[in-house]
Amino acid sequence: MTRKEKRPVTKTKNPEPSQYDPDWVIWAAWADRVTFEEIEEKTGLREHEVITVMRRSLKRSSFKRWRKRVHQVSIKNRKIFEQKRQAMKRGYRLDETWDDE
Repeated sequence: MTRKEKRPVTKTKNPEPSQYDPDWVIWAAWADRVTFEEIEEKTGLREHEVITVMRRSLKRSSFKRWRKRVHQVSIKNRKIFEQKRQAMKRGYRLDETWDDE
């Protein structure tokens, strides 16, 4: 008879589901560091298809919150992320406007 381990099980807040699970697309869409390009590589779904899945799967208010988050906080589009990263390295923000007055 073996003794059971007394270690607590470490739980993450939102564990990653299996890639073959339909919930993986929703999980990946909410994850800030998973780009639409990576989702397309793994599942074959393009950005507009992921948006459709999210629209069907989420409540209206949750979908609106997700879309707002995608545009403000996350790096869902690799090209935009790389532009922002380069701008940060150069020392200015992309959304700055330059007035020559």
